[in-house]
Amino acid sequence: MALFTKEEALQYHSAKRKGKLEVFSIKPCTNQKHLSLAYSPGVAEACRAIHAKPETVYDYTNKGNLVAVVSNGTAVLGLGNIGPEAGKPVMEGKGVLFKVFSDIDVFDLNIAAKTADEVVEFCRKLEPTFGGINLEDIKAPECFEIEQRLIREMNIPVFHDDQHGTAIISGAGIINALEIANKKIEDIKVVVSGAGAAAIACSNFYVAMGVKRENIFMFDSRGLIHEGREGLNEFKRAFAQKTDAGSLADVMKGADMFLGLSVKDAISKDMVKTMAPNAIIFACANPDPEIPYDDVKEVRPDIVMGTGRSDFPNQINNVLGFPYIFRGALDCRATAINEEMKIAAAHALADLAKQPVAKDICEAYGVDSLEFGIDYIIPKPLDPRVLTHLAPAVAKAAMDTGVAQIQLDLDQYRKELEERMAASKARTANVVESFDYGF
Repeated sequence: MALFTKEEALQYHSAKRKGKLEVFSIKPCTNQKHLSLAYSPGVAEACRAIHAKPETVYDYTNKGNLVAVVSNGTAVLGLGNIGPEAGKPVMEGKGVLFKVFSDIDVFDLNIAAKTADEVVEFCRKLEPTFGGINLEDIKAPECFEIEQRLIREMNIPVFHDDQHGTAIISGAGIINALEIANKKIEDIKVVVSGAGAAAIACSNFYVAMGVKRENIFMFDSRGLIHEGREGLNEFKRAFAQKTDAGSLADVMKGADMFLGLSVKDAISKDMVKTMAPNAIIFACANPDPEIPYDDVKEVRPDIVMGTGRSDFPNQINNVLGFPYIFRGALDCRATAINEEMKIAAAHALADLAKQPVAKDICEAYGVDSLEFGIDYIIPKPLDPRVLTHLAPAVAKAAMDTGVAQIQLDLDQYRKELEERMAASKARTANVVESFDYGF
């Protein structure tokens, strides 16, 4: 059943102040002295300090807590190429999630840029202002080139969430599902339905985790990707099987995992029946998964099932990743978000799912309890412990791999994160509660 009507959704975005974000001052400006400090002549002291020592920009400005969410609107949600204006509500929403879950400030930058060169050139010019860049809703294959070039050419973290968010969250699920099934990651056979940005990034991430590349069978709209096919781009070609192993139904036989990043009804109950014992299905098409949750459980109750939906167990939700990954990266002033940091995030999520869950979190999801097992392998997005588990794990990986410019005391850092979020929630609650939106 829908949680809202079309009219309620439009009212949410248009009521009172338009949109979902607002910029307001965090320093007083109520008298002449304040005005002189905020702007001329007092601001010149900060300018001189930064000019003399450029890294102090992190001390005297908001750069260290500011992320640019950049999109050209060419691959928005399930809406496709709708352009930067129509994609802006999504980017504003991304800003809300950054703030609510990790106290990171965001400017959403929706740009009229079609080519990879245009997007890269725009983003490169942002480095003096922003501490990090979250690329969003940019179509494949351009998104791969854009991210790779920016990582090489910039000294701040660049992260394309459409690629890596699903990879990291589902990766955490794989770690725990395989533990439950007593299987080794290097032995599993993975079937992937979809060959866009998320599917390719997930597959690459699974390889980094230990899945054998030759054990990944990827399907696009034309069927199995194999070396006998023409017209494959370099990213698909990396997952081409040597021979044509047949249809999706053929390849599903004996599979240990199915990852769906494609369309509703991509697989059937008959296909599910042929999978290996204690298999994994992550059907992430939204709002309707590649196969309904109840259909899977009807024919194979042993399967660990996850979807992109919040009304079924094991939701693959990107909000479990990007706010905390950027929090950890920003706080140790990482110059990049590397593979080790992503893997650390996946393991931190997997570990958190094994810990007892507070009663108030269970109540928020309308359940009596949440315990590690087939129906709970991924933490819930509203669990506040995600921040204090993921951000330190990401920062530690950054320090261990040499991309961090600041060394953190991780125990102290966890305490500071808790204090930071308590203060942030208090401030933002006052702003939101000052308006009666009728929701």
